[in-house]
Parts: sequence; structure tokens; C-alpha cells
Amino acid sequence: MKLIVNLAVLAIVALCLCQYVNSQASKNARGGQQSLSDKVQQLLDMNNKRPVMRFNGNKFRDFVKSAPRNYSVVVMFTAMAPARQCVICRHAHDEYTIVANSYRYSQTYSNKLFFAMVDFDEGSDVFQLLRLNTAPVFIHFPAKGKPKAADTMDIQRVGVSAEVIGKWIQERTDIQIRIFRPPNYSATAAVLMLTLFIGGFLYLRRNNLDFLYNKQMWALLAVIFCFAMVSGQMWNHIRSPPFVHKSQNGGIAYVHGSSQGQLVIETYIVMFLNAMIVLGMVLLTEAGWQNDNRKSKVTAIVGLFLVVVFFSLILSIFRSKAQGYPYSFLFK
Repeated sequence: MKLIVNLAVLAIVALCLCQYVNSQASKNARGGQQSLSDKVQQLLDMNNKRPVMRFNGNKFRDFVKSAPRNYSVVVMFTAMAPARQCVICRHAHDEYTIVANSYRYSQTYSNKLFFAMVDFDEGSDVFQLLRLNTAPVFIHFPAKGKPKAADTMDIQRVGVSAEVIGKWIQERTDIQIRIFRPPNYSATAAVLMLTLFIGGFLYLRRNNLDFLYNKQMWALLAVIFCFAMVSGQMWNHIRSPPFVHKSQNGGIAYVHGSSQGQLVIETYIVMFLNAMIVLGMVLLTEAGWQNDNRKSKVTAIVGLFLVVVFFSLILSIFRSKAQGYPYSFLFK
């Protein structure tokens, strides 16, 4: 009797083992498709929580580097920690988030494109794997094959504005993203406050408005307006360039190295140089109208010094941006 029971138990155990082996074999046979659907579902779940997913080394390898994959991933490699002193990273992250939000809530949204970011302090091994020694860097990882040279965005040439990032993504994925910026009422509030201030000032001085006929005041305002336009303030308003960015040797660049772009601080530098040149020209002009010869000579020398030095500086900046320009004055 015990023999029969033992045989029955062995038969049941063998049957269970066979069913387990068959189920595992069946699961392995369709494991690629199942793992792909699981990966896509996990990405969708993470994307519902935040349009820009934060990846560490393991998540980057699981969702970006490992196969199978039928979706593209745009990854921003950054260093947001204050200790890293990445001046442009915060601005680039804000613009990148605008692009991801615009895509997440657009009609073109699908599971064929995802946005992610890898911070150096959370995935330094990824930076070593890709041989990245600077930040920020935008790389597009296509659904098939490895990234090409064009899959790395040239931010030093085009900047990091949301519109530029969206155009670059469209070139790489054929997915058009219409950029929707959150409403910014600060400019409207500033104009309203300025209008109220000017209106109140004119009301208080309503009996003495002779200053409105002051030619020097209007001339100064006109010159300031010209400085703002010539220096590139309209470019800043349209393209939203970064304030500064890192140079190729790792330092901070205050002047863009290409004639196709500029930085915010660069416009202030050009504005100051133009102002000094104009001041020098004014002093040279005023020197001829002075009766005191000694004072006239000093004024002329100071004016000439300002014109020569600051014109040489602005010419040097132009040479650095227009590669191959042959002329220089005091500075190369």
C-alpha cells in the first residue's frame, strides 16, 4: 500500500514539474514581446506622473540601451546640483520641460517617443559609458540602431530654447511638437505698473510739463533704444538664448562662438561697448566747441581714447564670431 502511495506522489510531482517546465518554456518563447509591452507600460505609467522621467544608471540601461525597443527616447544629460556650478543647466531644464509638457498634452502624443533626463549625481556611470564630460547634452536614442552624430544636439550653435529643441526633435523623429509656454504675466504687470507710475507722475506735475520739451532727454531715450536694438535685445526676446554657456575647454563663455547665435550677457557687453564708443564721439564733438584750449585738448584725448579702445574691443568680438574676418585694430 505504501508503495502505491509513494508512486502516486512521485507521479503527481513529476506531472507538476512537467507543467512548470512547459509554462517556463512557453513564457520564454514569448518573453521578448512580453518584456517590450511591460517596458512600454512602465514608461507610460512614469510619463503620466511626470513628462520628463528621471533615470539613474539602471533605468537608463533597462529602458534606453537594452532591447527590445520600438520607441525613441530623448535624454537630457545634466548636472543640476549647485556644487556642479552648471550655470546653463537650470535654464536648459526649464526649456526641456516645456517641450516635454507640450508633447505630453498634444494630439501627437503616443508611446513612440519619451523624454528623460539623467543627472550626473544619479547616473555618473552613464556619463562614463557615453564618454560625456560636459553638461547639458541632448541625445536622441532612435528606436532602431545606435545614435548618429546628428542625434546629439549642437546647443553651442543653436541654443537651448524650447522652440529649437522641438525643431531638432522633429528633424530626428518626424514628430512635430507645437510649443505651448505657460502664461507669463510678469511683463504685463510691469507695463501696467510703469504706465500707472508715468500717469501718476504726469498728474502730479500737470502744472509744470516743460520737461517734455527737453531735447536732451528725448535724445538720450532715443540713443538707449538704439543701443538695445543694435545689441540684440530683440533676438533675446524671440530666441530665448541662455545667459552664458560652457566653452569647449570647460570654462564659462560670455560670447557665443558663432555668428548664428548669441548669449544674453553678450548683448549687454555689446551695448556697453557701443555706449562707450558713442560717448567718445560725443566728447570729440564737444571738444571743438570749448573755448578753453587745455580743457578742449583733454576732452579730445579722452574721446579719442574711448573710441579707439572700445572700437577695437567690439571689432575683436566680431572677429571671434565671424571666423576668417581678416581685419583687426588694437586687439586680436
